[in-house]
Amino acid sequence: MTQQTIVIVNTGCANISSVKFALERLGVSVTVSDDPAVIKGADKVFLPGVGAAGAAMTSITAKQLIPTLQGLTQPVLGVCLGMQLMVEQSDEATTGTIDCLKLLPGHVKRMQAGELRLPHMGWNTISPVGDSPLFKGLGEGTYFYFVHSFAVPVYEHTLASCEYGQTFSAAIQHNNFFGVQFHPERSGEAGAQLLTNFVNL
Repeated sequence: MTQQTIVIVNTGCANISSVKFALERLGVSVTVSDDPAVIKGADKVFLPGVGAAGAAMTSITAKQLIPTLQGLTQPVLGVCLGMQLMVEQSDEATTGTIDCLKLLPGHVKRMQAGELRLPHMGWNTISPVGDSPLFKGLGEGTYFYFVHSFAVPVYEHTLASCEYGQTFSAAIQHNNFFGVQFHPERSGEAGAQLLTNFVNL
């Protein structure tokens, strides 16, 4: 891979070290920052997140990062909660719906898993939609590792879907903004391939 400036946004709500280590294993140099100038100057940006959307948005707002993130023109990859934060709104709030980053259309809803246990936790297969370079070499039935109780329904910006009591978006894209609901940094060879694909966009 060519040498690039890769920045992981320090949202204050993520296990950043696991994403950082996964990228470094691929030979990629990574910077973790919440400095708008550093984030804007990156070739590729990662937006990780774990926990609750409300707390994450509070942290991102306090760091005054929303205008910076909304203005990015380079490829950006949201991971797990980071993907959910990319859309317009989320139902994951005690007070109802909260506004998210509005980087691409979409609404996060609580999963309707029927008899299945939530959170959806563990390995599951994905079904790519179309021919996105993000899923190069990763076909139908590839396993990734998931941990979540909320999801974006399948819609026009879905890059890959997954089944767990319902069909939901395993990956989404709009313009330069990509998101994956699963954890590529915990998904073995398939996750490493997806991270490589993103860095090579």
